[in-house]
Amino acid sequence: MPDEVDIAPQRTRNRWGEGERLRVEILDAASQLLSELGAADGLTIRGVARGVGIAPASIYRHFTDRAALVRGLLEHEFARLRSLMLTADEHCDPEDVVGRVRAQMHAYCAFAVAHPGHYRLMLSNGASRPGPEERPEGPLMEVVETLVAAFTRCAEAGHELRVPGRRAAEIVFVGAHGHVALVHSLPSRTGAQNIKAFVDDLIALVFV
Repeated sequence: MPDEVDIAPQRTRNRWGEGERLRVEILDAASQLLSELGAADGLTIRGVARGVGIAPASIYRHFTDRAALVRGLLEHEFARLRSLMLTADEHCDPEDVVGRVRAQMHAYCAFAVAHPGHYRLMLSNGASRPGPEERPEGPLMEVVETLVAAFTRCAEAGHELRVPGRRAAEIVFVGAHGHVALVHSLPSRTGAQNIKAFVDDLIALVFV
């Protein structure tokens, strides 16, 4: 019996000038593959190419190697997370500044619980410290800065905080991350249904 040949599904070729669309399709396929794998270790150029329906060489036109693909995927997923948090914020009453913080954190936790492989990759590679005395930077810190701005907005609107806005954001972020990690570690993601209530209680603790 002849060896089985792994053939990528056929795909409509992009027209001239549609390279950016292909780049997005590559990242979407990488995201889907990461969801299926649950971890980035098995993420390969060949596997992503198969998911898009293109030859691996086509991916190298956008990402020089696997490391570049992973970096692109990180940027892609952090952009998606920030968009989800912003959308949640925009669906709230603009005057309900505390409700807007809750909505952002609900969106953050929903993403983290639904995409454990993405979340692990993003948390482990989303920030770096340029120097020993410098503040960490990277897309993860941009998420934290979004929360800092949200808590600062609360204080400016007259909602007194027990700690400065930055510390409040860090407390809530770290607390939510710990709860998400606990949910991921338990069978059948026990406790996922209570995560909104946990986040609401956590946020309430930083207000007077």
